Amino acid sequence: MSEVCQLDCGSCGSDCADRTKQQTDFTEQPHHLSNIKKVIGVVSGKGGVGKSLVTSLLAVTMNRRGHHTAILDADITGPSIPKAFGIKKKAMGTDTGIIPVKSVTGIDIMSINLLLENDTDPVVWRGPIIANTVKQFWSEVIWEDVDYLFIDMPPGTGDVPLTVFQSIKVDGIIIVTSPQELVSMIVSKAVKMAQMMNVPIYGIVENMSYFKCTDCDKEHKIFGESNIEKVAEAHGIKVLAKLPMDSRISASCDAGMIELIHENYLEEIAPLLEV
Repeated sequence: MSEVCQLDCGSCGSDCADRTKQQTDFTEQPHHLSNIKKVIGVVSGKGGVGKSLVTSLLAVTMNRRGHHTAILDADITGPSIPKAFGIKKKAMGTDTGIIPVKSVTGIDIMSINLLLENDTDPVVWRGPIIANTVKQFWSEVIWEDVDYLFIDMPPGTGDVPLTVFQSIKVDGIIIVTSPQELVSMIVSKAVKMAQMMNVPIYGIVENMSYFKCTDCDKEHKIFGESNIEKVAEAHGIKVLAKLPMDSRISASCDAGMIELIHENYLEEIAPLLEV
């Protein structure tokens, strides 16, 4: 310990022995009535790659397998989960905590749009306020008997992903990407952030991987040949699934009926999550 130590490691740059022994713990405890078995983050290095779609399909897939699933929509400025599930009612608060809204098939959902008076009202907040809201969705919402809680992260490696990784004990993440050439750099950023935060990576899901013609049944690579296998191999992680460009998926999301999609695009991921 330094002779002039003020016992304030937060404002000290000295790398003394006593400092290394002190580990700052930012972990937030869930609501005392919550019971969550596994937390899985769904992340992307950039926007527009279908992260919310994958989050929704994962929750639907695990729900169909008999698990109680839930979604924490951490994309505060771009919430789309309620729309995909056709949820119009608002979340209710009690003296005990906030009650998430249940979807048609019983998936618990919490999103900022379930608290706003109008769904189209913009969330014009600075980063720290947004990050604090996500922590409240974890600590003040009653997640009752949830087997799998999926967190739909905002894109990038900013305040909210950092807050989630620091505040919530995440069991692992799934990275969502698209076939464009630039994804190798974007995926690398997401992988390196997870590694820095000591968060396990289940693997990568490539969205918009191909278009399957309904007339000739041939697959067309709209964005060119994918290099996702090379990217995954470079980082020692798996390619979990490749989702097609399917107008039926977008139509179901627009209509709020994502739970009625019959294609089991992510079924092969389920056993990995159930381990």
